[in-house]
Amino acid sequence: MKSRIMYIEAKTSGLTGPARIGHVTSSKSGATLYYGGKAFCSLKGDGFKSNYYDVETGEHYWISGPRKDGKDALYATHIKPAIDDDARDEYWSKIRGHAPPESKGRR
Repeated sequence: MKSRIMYIEAKTSGLTGPARIGHVTSSKSGATLYYGGKAFCSLKGDGFKSNYYDVETGEHYWISGPRKDGKDALYATHIKPAIDDDARDEYWSKIRGHAPPESKGRR
């Protein structure tokens, strides 16, 4: 399965929630997305401020392609998403268009 980097934000707590940026794969038909051991199906426009739900728990998520300007969240937030280590370099170079900022403990 081919993967692509996407923004994944949990909507269980309201309009904004914890978010991650990581490699997401999809089913052959594209109807189901997979990330972090979870399967997500589209709400097909029926979600309130969310577009996917976790198949196992029913929890809602906002999943989308990341933006060059870094404003990936559906609503503006000061909380920065965690970026998976295996997606960090590709995210910063191919999506954001520059080298990753220095982070604590990383060289």
